[in-house]
Amino acid sequence: MEKINDSDGTPSSSQQTLKGTSRWTASLENLLEDPEGVKRFREFLKKEFSEENVLFWLACEDFKKTQDKKQMQEKAKEIYMTFLSSKASFQVNVEGQSRLNETILEAPHPLMFQKLQDQIFNLMKYDSYSRFLKSDIFLKHKRAEEQEENSSEAQTIAKRASRIYNT
Repeated sequence: MEKINDSDGTPSSSQQTLKGTSRWTASLENLLEDPEGVKRFREFLKKEFSEENVLFWLACEDFKKTQDKKQMQEKAKEIYMTFLSSKASFQVNVEGQSRLNETILEAPHPLMFQKLQDQIFNLMKYDSYSRFLKSDIFLKHKRAEEQEENSSEAQTIAKRASRIYNT
């Protein structure tokens, strides 16, 4: 199927994929894939005193991409000390946390934190995420995005009109 473009070369609105806040409302996964979405979600979680959840999730995502064994060991220790140890500065509240001890850090593997990461993801998905979508932070960003879109649409219509009348 051929894509239909507006005269300015951009895909027509019926062909455009969801972006910005529309993508964020579709799923937590979409929100976490968008740097601006992560920024706004962190801002919200900070106000709720639970920013450590998204920080832990992001650290685990980064950890899973690590190839070098030495670097993996360093990152595993950093994740453990920052989020999981009893002295952690950003301790996350996960079941089974007490079963994790420093001995796991000796033989790290990419999925070693997966169960804990899944717990935190579900906590965010079924708790924080729905509140975020109703929050002032999200709604203000959505309104600003819509105003920007409407302004852009008005300019496109004006360009089309000037081309029609100036031919």
